[in-house]
Amino acid sequence: WGWGNNAEMQLGLSRHTESFTPPTLIQALSGKNIKQISAGRSHSAAWTATPLPRKSLRLGIPQSIPTQFGHLLGLPIAVIRVRLKLLLYFSDLLYSCWKLLPLCSLENDWCKLEPYCWLASPMLRPILSPRVYTLPLVHTIGSTMVQGRNYGPQVVVRRLSRNDINSNVFSQIARQVNGMDPQDLRLPSRAWKVKLIGEGADDAGGVFDDTMTEMCEELQKSDCLVPLLIPTPNSTNDIGSNRDRFLFDPSSTSSYLLSCYKFLGILFGVAVRTKKPLALSISPMIWKLLVKEPVSWCDLEENDFLYAQSLRGIQNIDQAGITEANFNEMIPLDSFEGSSWKESLGLKPIVPGGRGIPLTFNNRVEYVEQAVNFRLHEMDLQVGAVREGMAGLIPVPLLSLVTASHLELLVCGAPHISVCALQKITRYRDLCEHSTLVQWFWSVLENFTDIERVLFMRFVSGRSRMPANLADLSQRFQIMKVEREMDGLPTAQTCFFQLRLTNYSSPEKLAERLRYAITNCRSIDMDTYMLIRNTDNEVVDE
Repeated sequence: WGWGNNAEMQLGLSRHTESFTPPTLIQALSGKNIKQISAGRSHSAAWTATPLPRKSLRLGIPQSIPTQFGHLLGLPIAVIRVRLKLLLYFSDLLYSCWKLLPLCSLENDWCKLEPYCWLASPMLRPILSPRVYTLPLVHTIGSTMVQGRNYGPQVVVRRLSRNDINSNVFSQIARQVNGMDPQDLRLPSRAWKVKLIGEGADDAGGVFDDTMTEMCEELQKSDCLVPLLIPTPNSTNDIGSNRDRFLFDPSSTSSYLLSCYKFLGILFGVAVRTKKPLALSISPMIWKLLVKEPVSWCDLEENDFLYAQSLRGIQNIDQAGITEANFNEMIPLDSFEGSSWKESLGLKPIVPGGRGIPLTFNNRVEYVEQAVNFRLHEMDLQVGAVREGMAGLIPVPLLSLVTASHLELLVCGAPHISVCALQKITRYRDLCEHSTLVQWFWSVLENFTDIERVLFMRFVSGRSRMPANLADLSQRFQIMKVEREMDGLPTAQTCFFQLRLTNYSSPEKLAERLRYAITNCRSIDMDTYMLIRNTDNEVVDE
């Protein structure tokens, strides 16, 4: 029997019916002595072979404890094995009842009652089996996916405008997408179709990918016209961790900018659904706030080392011989004010009425606690807007089971381009895998810097990141041989993740031509027939 979606004839029933609500007998399988079946979102299969007996999970025992697990050294390996079995058993129990957990809002009164609060505790997340937080998310996203359509609503983008504000791709797409029904965006590949005004490009996927990458680049520019992201103070001061990461701008509180944060959340949701990661370097603290993990002094220190040190100095100032008598002479603060994540905002009250509360030797510990709490929650308004945007595309309550690092991996993918991983998903057309040209190509790519590999990925796919799991790629990378003049420039079709190479006289010449192509060709302009259609004669609401 078969029922449900049949857009790709995955049920083995009539090709003219896209879905079957009541279970319908699959006549083609009648009398075939079927012993096994499997079904997915776009396939189904049946076997006459008898299922193999399931093997019980067997946990091996290592000869010694690896050095990276220093906290386990000295414990008997048998005891550790028993503990691991207990944790796996607990994960199985939790997975069997995840729909009953209080995931919607940890602020609800009944969620605060034991044992419910412990089941939803962020402290549990790192020790849970991955399937506890991956399978519910995959199942829910799959069951709400729009089927039978290649792309969602169309958005119009004019990148060649003379007006800087109007040429900003992020703001153009945000204005259009924020007014759409989120249900129309729940597609597996392209949430919307991009029409580029005045450019020769037809969006079969590559234009969508390219504009997504361009929006990420815009947001991370220092002169971005939509100020959503700011560098961490550690980046500004060139000290400590996360010097290459960004935070949300706590001063962006206007209704327009909050709608832009909501659109950023939509982009996060699109990245999770389409498995096409965004090239954004966002601080781990932001991901913690998005999944409602607790943040602490350590998060402050990892993003603003100098401020954390100054607060620690105030708290422990008595150890330096400072007393109540000379405290105000040594501390340049006289009230409950503190600095913001954004230095240009100056001092801000860290509690309501903070400017009127004097800072003294006796209340310095309370001051430090309030200053840390203010910083850790200064971006709550922006985080809430992002979560609101995500909620239209992915089940945000399930983020209560997800670790911050896993969400970052889902949204932003692997930070580095692995040549070895790319080789595993490559197909060759009119080329032999072991040909000289192919060997030269992989050698050249291996010798590229990280920045050059990112440019290469942008050139061939429109994307700057690869998903952490290669199985999530919707297309395989193709290398195609074309007959053109010797040492010609490589070309690519981003819509099909395809690179076209001609013959080259040497690997050095191939490297030179490939570097030129990925560095200088940043536009999609070979679909020349589209220039007739995508003219500036159309009226576009800017």
